[in-house]
Amino acid sequence: MAQLLRGRSGAITLGLVGYLFFVEFVSGVLQGYYIPLIPDLVEYLGIRDPDFNWFEAAQLLLSALVVPILAKLGDMIGHKKVLLLSTVLTAGASWWLVFAADFWSFLFAWALQGFYVVWLPLEVALIFDRGRSEKRGASQTRRAAGFLVVALEAGAIAGALGGGRFFEAVGGNVPLALSVPAAATTVAFFAILFGVPESTPVPGRRLDTVGFVLLTIALLTITSGLTFLRINGPEAWWVYLLMAVGVFLLLPFGRWVLRHPDPAIDLRVLRQPSMWPIQLVAGLLGISILGAQAPLSLYAGTDPVVGYGLGLSSSAISNIIGAYLIAMIVGALLFPVLSNRTTPRIALIVGTTFIAVGYLMFLPFNATPLQVTLNMVVAGIGSGALVAALPAAASAAAPLGQTGIAAGLTNTTKTIGGSFASAVFAVVLIYAGGQAALETVGTYAGYLTVFAICGGTALVSAILLLAVPKLAFSDEVVAGEAAPVTPPAPRAATADPE
Repeated sequence: MAQLLRGRSGAITLGLVGYLFFVEFVSGVLQGYYIPLIPDLVEYLGIRDPDFNWFEAAQLLLSALVVPILAKLGDMIGHKKVLLLSTVLTAGASWWLVFAADFWSFLFAWALQGFYVVWLPLEVALIFDRGRSEKRGASQTRRAAGFLVVALEAGAIAGALGGGRFFEAVGGNVPLALSVPAAATTVAFFAILFGVPESTPVPGRRLDTVGFVLLTIALLTITSGLTFLRINGPEAWWVYLLMAVGVFLLLPFGRWVLRHPDPAIDLRVLRQPSMWPIQLVAGLLGISILGAQAPLSLYAGTDPVVGYGLGLSSSAISNIIGAYLIAMIVGALLFPVLSNRTTPRIALIVGTTFIAVGYLMFLPFNATPLQVTLNMVVAGIGSGALVAALPAAASAAAPLGQTGIAAGLTNTTKTIGGSFASAVFAVVLIYAGGQAALETVGTYAGYLTVFAICGGTALVSAILLLAVPKLAFSDEVVAGEAAPVTPPAPRAATADPE
């Protein structure tokens, strides 16, 4: 990390990365702290176990909607300002959870807490903005992004290990236990306020309100259809109609932004060979990193008496998850090293290949905890590399003034990919589960299908990355960037924003 230290104004500094390291550690705490408390939260709220899925669905839905808007605002008015705003909203929602004692208030608070998902894209954009003037800004951003993912996963481990223990230490007091992540988020606000410098926004920008409204309606319709597919099952024909309508609504959005001088999302930038594969790979990454979580836990906990599964306790499953998170830390740290010794494109291909190998190893090797752990470690190394690399690569490929929205879109596509996978995997496992009473192999085939999809989509990602120019995301390319790829057309009485 010492190599990040620079004495010149506007450079990437150790202090900047250090403050953002803490903020991302808090993000990890938010993602890991509540997991061991879920059974107790269900009892505290007086709801059923399946009802908790609504909390997760609402948060995923909100994150898919707000990240593009907040990332664009960061490009317009400064990434620090929007990072502070999102932190205030996250902290407020976290404190609301402390006092929420019924389903609906907890649902709204849990959904609003999802504003933290924009932190990493904004942090990467802010770091890249600070290092843009340096000839090694892109490589430094990759290294800094790796440290941020280390903080994220370390926070998730600390949250997962500490949440249940603190809950027991306070005698099962739910409000007191929930005050810990709320307090941590509040401290993160002050860390940003006093420790993080502002980026330099491009003047003359304005928010494409109509474009974002069209995009929000389309994403809301698509993700709602995916959520209802998971809840209502494949027999509900209307969920497919809902998703089809959402896809259709992307057409007027596309026509609008192609005519707009400063669009919500510049589709001309997205179709560049260094950008569109990154966004697609982010969506495919969501399938394994978000969508496969529940199937993996269910498989590990299933009693082998039915013919498959490991029959592990919750603590044993936590050990496998811990090994996976540690592997992600290793992958995040190794990615910038491999990028510097080869090229960022090759490093990305290696990362996706690790994910593919890890999940495809499940097909022949899934009978023992050691085999499953080894599979998850291999996949985790690749996942950690890509979680760090994708927003950094998108920022490096974006023109001046669009780093935030480019990095943010990797998060949005990843979320949509995860939502799609969650819905599809739930249908696959439910259908297979329906066969279990008559034929155990049906359920086993369902899990194998999940693992094969995760491995197959990772292989597709590696192939897509072959379309990226060989020297994309490298310091030489970024240092030579003088202007946006597609500058917005000037408007009357409005300065050219680029």
